Amino acid sequence: MSDSAAHDSAAGSTDVAAVARDLAESEALFSRPRVEPDVTAAYGQHPDQVVDFYAPRGGREGVPLVVVLHGGAWRAAYDRWHLTPFAGFLARRGFAVANVEYRRGSRGDDGSGAAAGRWPETFDDIATVMDALPALVADALPQADPRRIVVTGHSAGGHLALWATARHVLPKGSPWRLDAPPRLRGVVAIAPIADFGTAVELGVCGGAVVQLLGGEGELKARGDSADPSALLPTGIATAVVQGRDDIVVPQAVAEAYVDAAARAGEMVGITLLEDVGHFPPIDPGADACAVVAEELAQLAY
Repeated sequence: MSDSAAHDSAAGSTDVAAVARDLAESEALFSRPRVEPDVTAAYGQHPDQVVDFYAPRGGREGVPLVVVLHGGAWRAAYDRWHLTPFAGFLARRGFAVANVEYRRGSRGDDGSGAAAGRWPETFDDIATVMDALPALVADALPQADPRRIVVTGHSAGGHLALWATARHVLPKGSPWRLDAPPRLRGVVAIAPIADFGTAVELGVCGGAVVQLLGGEGELKARGDSADPSALLPTGIATAVVQGRDDIVVPQAVAEAYVDAAARAGEMVGITLLEDVGHFPPIDPGADACAVVAEELAQLAY
């Protein structure tokens, strides 16, 4: 997710036109009206431990459930609301949708998102909500078929989506580890922060990966439990959608993850979108968003 630090970083290594385009695309997304959910349910006591549910439009029953994880560099300044137009778009396409909130990093004194993520709370929340979803869905969204769940996420949310599908690959002793693969049809990671080594090297989102893990000294120890590229193979169908002109989370990050999967013996599909930056894949007003919906449908049905 873009923020002032990300734009400053991009401006240092990217031409002015690319930065201007990125700003225009982000403004287009963030200016879209909020789409209110049909039902909101809590999965914990913290105000951020909630899920917004969107029923499929058209009155259909037994439809796939798409679990949506928002981006924002794991920072508090960005919450699930910017992804509600995307959630509403998917509901209009016939999906049931769960738009997840989770605990993120602290805010700065000026109200901006200062630190990225919380260790271990961000990961606690994703694990907890994924485990709680079957019961939550049964109560809040009976139109959804719990046997057909696909997870998707954008940017930092793409990282969390990949991590959520790889919990059975976590190191033994991890509190988030599952004994068996989660019952998911697949995952569609959109411009994901999917390879921590490459992201750190490129300074993605103003050093957000280092902040997420609690500092440079924790990169190795905690990275083994948090970096999707270290949690392979998963055995779960995985697709990546990436804009070629993305200057916030560059194409190289996604490609590093796909290469890591190949080395682990797993095939990960990657769709590279021409003339597309960071935000259009989750903007219902952009053609790229329809590509994401099609990827979700291919896994769900």
